[in-house]
Amino acid sequence: MDLIRYVSAPLKITFDIDENLEEHKREYDSLSSSDDDSVGEWLRLAKARGETGESDQVLLTLVVELHRKIDDLNSYIRGEKTELIGLLCKGDIEAINYEYFRVKEELFEKDRKYYGRVEMPFFPKREVPIYFKAVSKNEAKIVLLHERDEKDWNAYVVARERIMIREMRANKDGI
Repeated sequence: MDLIRYVSAPLKITFDIDENLEEHKREYDSLSSSDDDSVGEWLRLAKARGETGESDQVLLTLVVELHRKIDDLNSYIRGEKTELIGLLCKGDIEAINYEYFRVKEELFEKDRKYYGRVEMPFFPKREVPIYFKAVSKNEAKIVLLHERDEKDWNAYVVARERIMIREMRANKDGI
């Protein structure tokens, strides 16, 4: 295996061995459509029709997220809760790149496939479902991510690289 260039990233992951469990696939699919609520669908259609061209996209996104939060509160008050499946293992991701990640402890069996959820700190904050294969006891290759999640993952890698570059410059300048 070639040398993998990582950037530090303090993330949490919950995971379990993937033995082609239908419940993993069902959750993976449902988490991809978590954004397929009525307001999200309306926004996507409005964007496709070009009706949001003159709108402030940041403000529009914030209003949509506010609406989702109100929907979440309504569901909580009614006692409705989306349950995620229980995954047996938890760990801390210490470093990532575009295709791989490394955990702090040796948690994996080499060449074993896993299903997990990574808590990502971007907006809106969410758990990203992920399939991965262990390449060592503490490194894994991402096998499957939803398209939107992959874009967000890559943007997070870029942001972490920028932080690393700023830290290296500060250290070089003796700060």
